[in-house]
Amino acid sequence: MLITIQAARAAGLALLAAVATSAGAQTVAITGGRVYPVSGPPIENGTVVIRDGRITALGAGIAVPAGAQRIDATGKWVTPGLINSATELGLYEIGAVNETREAIAVGREGIAAAFTAWEGLNPASVLIAPARNEGITSVVAAPAGNLLVTGQAALIDLVDGSAADMIVRAPLAMIAQVGNAQGANLGARGELLVRMRELLEDARAFAANRAAFERNQARRYSASRPDLEAMIPVVQGRLPLIVAASKASDIEAALKLGRDYGLRLMIAGAAEGWLVADQLAAAKVPVLAGAMNNIPSSFSSLGTRQENVALLRRAGVPVLIIGNSGGGDEEAFNVRNLKQEAGNAIAYGLPWDEALRAVTLTPAEAFGLADRYGSLQPGRVANVVVWSGDPFEFTTRAEHVLVRGREIVTPTRQDMLTERYKSLPPSYRQP
Repeated sequence: MLITIQAARAAGLALLAAVATSAGAQTVAITGGRVYPVSGPPIENGTVVIRDGRITALGAGIAVPAGAQRIDATGKWVTPGLINSATELGLYEIGAVNETREAIAVGREGIAAAFTAWEGLNPASVLIAPARNEGITSVVAAPAGNLLVTGQAALIDLVDGSAADMIVRAPLAMIAQVGNAQGANLGARGELLVRMRELLEDARAFAANRAAFERNQARRYSASRPDLEAMIPVVQGRLPLIVAASKASDIEAALKLGRDYGLRLMIAGAAEGWLVADQLAAAKVPVLAGAMNNIPSSFSSLGTRQENVALLRRAGVPVLIIGNSGGGDEEAFNVRNLKQEAGNAIAYGLPWDEALRAVTLTPAEAFGLADRYGSLQPGRVANVVVWSGDPFEFTTRAEHVLVRGREIVTPTRQDMLTERYKSLPPSYRQP
């Protein structure tokens, strides 16, 4: 009975915390901190003023509006909220429970371009709070799997509310891969690339001959109508195509596809990206990559190294640092590790300011959202974090996390368990 009472008390505390923070003042002033706008130089003893979810002013000596809720950031660091650009957050909960896995589509002949992954988003995911409590305010919720085209991703803010409340832009990007032929039910990489070219050609033809298709006077296409419809913004260069590729030769193949079809290309993974960094830079193709380990996960990543991110940036490649991308339970749980990924990149040669940019403004630029996200400027969405110190140091804590101008403090399962067992009498504890 005691354990049941303690669990109920912890749940009640969580509910009260969520309600209290979501009902906060509409005007907030963060004062006295070292402010890192990202789009400009740091501001010592800076003030950030937020009203109705947007930044209205920032700088040194800024007047605090009357009646504003004050957050004292003296001795603290203030940055934009972090953006994790490759996650399954809200789409994957428990590996052993099928109904909690919403990231992988079956598709048709290796193609699931019409799959809108965010329609399975779980806004009550218990994995959201740990990510947000580590300073992550926005994530790309993306489909997973090894199909040729796995589906469409969305950008979400980690606010409390419904899935519709969370979604910032959907679709944000189309996700594909060119390194796993067997995953797409094909035999070899060459066949995979042929299939991709066929799909791109058919999407172009379908867009140009839709009326003939409706009259049943068009040739047979290689994909279903919904998939072809979904690919039209990709072949027209309006929607980014994120291609997962680790091997240097696979990256080169993706770059050629981008050139041949005028795609708005991005590369994800890029374990051997440093080997073709000059080509990526020349093509101005952003890369989504991490820096947590140097252990090859497959023959396609034998050339992996932890200096990869630093070497890519040194060559001029736009880099979006991402959290653990191992997939499934591990990936969803470790979305919160983004600042550790950035810290590792710094340890292996990436300049500090480049690391901050790679988890804030560079993702916003790559996805066409820099006018709203990724920096601290008047008019930007007020996703702001107050840190106890350098956010990329292991012991630093996110002391205040504001999403769309409201501070959200939601106890995680770990917090609730800690409180539960701290309050048990000695007879219930291990000797």
